[in-house]
Amino acid sequence: MLVFIIRRLLQSVVVLFVMSLLVFAGVYAIGNPIDILISPDATQADRADAIARLGLDKPMYVQYLVFLGQAAAGNLGKSFAFNIPAIELIFERMPATLELAVFAMGLAVVLGLPLGLYAGLKPKSLGGRAIMAGSILGFSLPTFWVGLMLIMVFAVFAGVLPSNGRGPTTLLLGVPVSFLSLDGLKHLLLPGFTLALLNIALIIRLARSGTQEALMMDYIKFARAKGLSNARIVGVHVLKNIMIPIVTVIALQFGSVIAFSVVTETIFAWPGMGKLLIDSINVLDRPVIVAYLLIIVTLFIFVNLVVDLLYSVLDPRVRLTDSGQ
Repeated sequence: MLVFIIRRLLQSVVVLFVMSLLVFAGVYAIGNPIDILISPDATQADRADAIARLGLDKPMYVQYLVFLGQAAAGNLGKSFAFNIPAIELIFERMPATLELAVFAMGLAVVLGLPLGLYAGLKPKSLGGRAIMAGSILGFSLPTFWVGLMLIMVFAVFAGVLPSNGRGPTTLLLGVPVSFLSLDGLKHLLLPGFTLALLNIALIIRLARSGTQEALMMDYIKFARAKGLSNARIVGVHVLKNIMIPIVTVIALQFGSVIAFSVVTETIFAWPGMGKLLIDSINVLDRPVIVAYLLIIVTLFIFVNLVVDLLYSVLDPRVRLTDSGQ
């Protein structure tokens, strides 16, 4: 397993290098941040001084080599707009995004897994059919529309939940979180459910199909022949065997939820990394954009590695050897 991890880490370095080149070139081609960051009334001398100070007077390949040298030392550049290290700015917003993502994925598991099990155990019942119809809606409805409708219903008409912001935060192991207070939890509900809806539908369908497949296996028939209760058969034998694809999806979707929380954070004015990315794109803050995308790529690499390691724990047939994955 150690050789497997080392090989994956070396592959990750190559992936990060290629991604950094693509991201840097793409962001460089978007436009000139000087046109946004500097007042149109600035003199040519002030303009030239700002361009030199930001390092934008050098060719792209020179800027990229400077970036690589700084990145190797853990420095992803300074924000043009805030004049502080980009990575510090992102890490400052990361707890809000991670809290929203963990809450959304927790909600997806808590709701999706039992609903999917029920739909798999009773596929022809009215409840099972209703659950599957609801899962189709979860796949079909666009995130921005769901967010706006939730705001209209629960914030505007009913007035029971806040429509924007994070609410009061409490330090937990030095990290600010909002779920420890009732008001903070209320602020989490609407963006959390908006972000969770697609994953609830996905887990429902995975759990349903996995349950129906497991129920046809011989070991389930033997368990029933031995007189085991339905609760034990479902809770131990069925659930254990459907968890591998579900764990895979949860882990990969967790990375996706963090990466693509941009829309939800923008709709609900949630002060996370996604909103920071949108604000940075609006002012062409290149260091923040590049740093954000590289951190997201690193996150996906880490999540994939964790999923591969979990395979060997959940399924004894999977072995991570030198000739393995």
